[in-house]
Amino acid sequence: MRTMIKEINGEQEVNVSGWIHRVKKLKAVVFVILRDRSGYIQLAVNPEMFGHLKLETVISINGFVVSNANKYGQYEIQVKKLSVLSEVTEDLPIKINGESLEIGMDTMLNNRVLSLRHEQESAIFKIQAVISQSFKSFLMSKDFTEIHSPKLVKEGAEGGANVFSLDYFGEVAYLAQSPQFYKQMMVISGLERVFEVGSVFRAESHSTVRHLNEYVSMDLEMGFIESEDELMAFETELLRHIFSAINHSCSKELTCLEIELPIIPEVIPTMRLEEATELINNMYHKELVGDLDPESEILIYKYMYELTGSEFLFLTHYPKQKRPMYTMPEGNETKSFDLLFRGLEITTGGLRIHEYQQLVDSMLEKGLNPKQYEAYLEAFKYGVPPHGGLAIGLERLTARLLNIDNIRRTTLFPRDRNRLTP
Repeated sequence: MRTMIKEINGEQEVNVSGWIHRVKKLKAVVFVILRDRSGYIQLAVNPEMFGHLKLETVISINGFVVSNANKYGQYEIQVKKLSVLSEVTEDLPIKINGESLEIGMDTMLNNRVLSLRHEQESAIFKIQAVISQSFKSFLMSKDFTEIHSPKLVKEGAEGGANVFSLDYFGEVAYLAQSPQFYKQMMVISGLERVFEVGSVFRAESHSTVRHLNEYVSMDLEMGFIESEDELMAFETELLRHIFSAINHSCSKELTCLEIELPIIPEVIPTMRLEEATELINNMYHKELVGDLDPESEILIYKYMYELTGSEFLFLTHYPKQKRPMYTMPEGNETKSFDLLFRGLEITTGGLRIHEYQQLVDSMLEKGLNPKQYEAYLEAFKYGVPPHGGLAIGLERLTARLLNIDNIRRTTLFPRDRNRLTP
């Protein structure tokens, strides 16, 4: 069994494996910085034993731990045996042992496996993993059941627009835009409270720093609620739990990325969308109708931040034409909301229609054919509790939390209109 670097702490003989991160050659000794998933340690190696190994070569060493304070800790290992597990034979296409990766986004993504070896890049995904894990742990503590819905579906959850179609044994099928229908059906099934963390797909031909064609959605749906205010309060508690988990588990990564976690107010401020659009139109001479553009989301965030000090803002009461057919109406508006975090929408949620005929009428109003949604509608014939839910974009939340401008950097292997590899 290989000793992890972080476990080395005293006068002992150890066997350690990892990547050659840095090398400093002197006449009598070669100082090697070895890296594994837990960190770095300095090795003192005989020059003849080391030879001409390149950076990122994978080695295994046996040696004695001795006290010698250096940049990477209080100890170093005096190597008595070195074995090469995998030698690097070509020059690295990118430099990964600097303080930061000074390369463009395309170069970073084209060399994704190498770029993730940099501690700042790997820190992003260690934090993202805690976001996902703490989302799940919080909901399970609230008696939610995790589900895994199909990604090959017969109809789009948002009316069939912006879906990827494919041939399914001679029949047209789609990649799922959302687990929405299945979340609702599982609430109706009697599970009452369900969640899912999984990929969703949007066939939108955009090229922005905030959109992807495949991303991870953290969804939840809960029964027996009567107000979207309950969902907003629930998400506030959920986010507070997630940030607490990050603070507890990721201090090293937060320090590496120079991130200070935001403070979530006891009650996140809310504003009706109509009020927000009027305010932006009046202050900045825009002509927004029924929604905010990305620039306006940042403007309204800055306005509310100066007013309240909150980096979060719930925008509520979106018009019916801007929401899917399952959203609960309230006149010409809906009982729905978006959550902006530092001016970026990270959540969409709201109450759902739970009466069969009202749902059919909403489909017809949207120009949809109810016969194409028979499997979904069937569940609404046999007793449906009032319910609602929300979805948080994992990559977007990660990006905003870590002050990263481009969502592709918080995606392991991004899929957009220009990228299908690696």
